[in-house]
Amino acid sequence: MSQPTTYHVGRFPPANLDWSRLIPLLGPASAAVARYDASLIAIPNAAVLLAPLTMQEAVLSSRIEGTQATIEEVLQFEAADSDGSLSPEKRADIEEVLNYRRAMGQAVDLMRELPICNRLIKALHETLLSGVRGHDKARGAFRTYQNYIGIYGRPIEEARFIPIAPEQLEAGMSRWEQYVHSSTPDVLVQLAIVHAEFEMLHPFLDGNGRIGRMLIPLFLYERNVLREPMFYLSEYLEAHRSEYYDRLLAVSRDDDWTGWCEFFLRATRQQAAHNEARVRRIFDLYQHRKEWIIEQTRSPYAIWALDFIFSNPIFNASQFVKASRAPRATAHRILDVLVSADLFATVQDGKGRRPTVFAYTELLDITEGVRDVDDHP
Repeated sequence: MSQPTTYHVGRFPPANLDWSRLIPLLGPASAAVARYDASLIAIPNAAVLLAPLTMQEAVLSSRIEGTQATIEEVLQFEAADSDGSLSPEKRADIEEVLNYRRAMGQAVDLMRELPICNRLIKALHETLLSGVRGHDKARGAFRTYQNYIGIYGRPIEEARFIPIAPEQLEAGMSRWEQYVHSSTPDVLVQLAIVHAEFEMLHPFLDGNGRIGRMLIPLFLYERNVLREPMFYLSEYLEAHRSEYYDRLLAVSRDDDWTGWCEFFLRATRQQAAHNEARVRRIFDLYQHRKEWIIEQTRSPYAIWALDFIFSNPIFNASQFVKASRAPRATAHRILDVLVSADLFATVQDGKGRRPTVFAYTELLDITEGVRDVDDHP
């Protein structure tokens, strides 16, 4: 039986990166991120129009940790879970995704006053685990006993990886925080190392992977690489989960920081290009539907209605009317126009006090990469 890999004491930050292997990857990765950032800048009120992408990141980052929930299930839960039909397991999965989104929103608020620091990530961890599985695992606090990564229920001797010892954790996290704010030759390589070291330290009893992936857009935002903390890398990491974990493990096992950075730079380049294309397709759809909805509704509230369905691609009729800035009768008329034009799929028929639930499938398909929008209906 192979011995567990243990944390790389005394080998952070890395002293011997092979820059000859990294330099060819830096330009393409940086250019891809810059193009993605430019696509965000071009979109007015990006946080509203790209809300489904933010939710999709929460879904995929949580899925890497074993949560089984789709973006449709999460959005439908918010819109319609009034009959209690979900299993306890499914409800728990969905609540974890929603907590991820809440924590990201909290991070943006906190970063108006705080840099990325241990205080910040403890606050995010408290939100992430609030009321869900793992809430009893020292929520918002660094661990005080040894954890390990391996098959659930098996002893530590059979672990795949053993993070830093609890008595060394505070010092390790202090070194990590200092490195976050240090001056380095390249910001993307620095981010790769920041993410890997956080995962290897594994400072919490639960939620380390999700917090570590939250740090990716937050770091780019703090360093002014992105104007908005919206960078969705979990799609790539989820699709390459085995390599993701193997590369992280090789950091401690083989001191292979360079191999990890190569993987991270390739991931960043590919995902930035993918994100850019998806953002542009969403904006194209918005522009097309903007003209269409103004013409169809002839209402001064048309743009509000469009913004609502982009930020809430699954919603119920009551939510639409309640959130509307329009008079109630006007809101109902606008919704009737949209429904009559077959813009939505009906997810749940209204019955009694239960409102009808609609899904804006055009937008959801783009969000999930189901199809490109080359031709608009």
